[in-house]
Amino acid sequence: MNFNIRGENLEITPALKDYVEKKVGKLEKYFDEPLKSDVHVKMSVLNTDQKVEITIPMPKLVLRAEEKHADMYAAIDLVIEKLERQIRKHKTKVNRKFRADDSLKYMFKNELEPLAEEEPESDDLEIVRTKRFDLKPMDTEEAILQMDMLGHNFFVFSNSVSGDTNVVYKRRDGRYGLIEPE
Repeated sequence: MNFNIRGENLEITPALKDYVEKKVGKLEKYFDEPLKSDVHVKMSVLNTDQKVEITIPMPKLVLRAEEKHADMYAAIDLVIEKLERQIRKHKTKVNRKFRADDSLKYMFKNELEPLAEEEPESDDLEIVRTKRFDLKPMDTEEAILQMDMLGHNFFVFSNSVSGDTNVVYKRRDGRYGLIEPE
């Protein structure tokens, strides 16, 4: 794994860097092969809160979690726990349905139990960040699972049934909505 660790309002000490690399390295136990992807870690200080964001883009999956805590080391531990839960959830729920040869289940070890972010726009309608990502073909159930794993309230995907670009979103009442083109 290649680590890209950066700090915002914070100097990244060698101790912090080693701690992050050691903790993220433990995630490799969930995979058959060593991870060859980049690991993006952003640590920041916001008033009294320490915030850690970790993103691990992989060929058919994006693992991402963020956590705030008063202690940076505790925030790192909490974000690693979130990533482990995402891996286990993905292994059990998504791959229970998708048993094809190109399924992600072959990425994970069998003996273990087991995407894209948008920044909110400002009031003056200025685009401050643009993200690009591949639209993976999936059905609405997998899109909802991906959205929940990422902790977002919407998710853009390519519908594997119709081939159209769709959006699933979380409604205020806790249920889900689907936006399809006509």
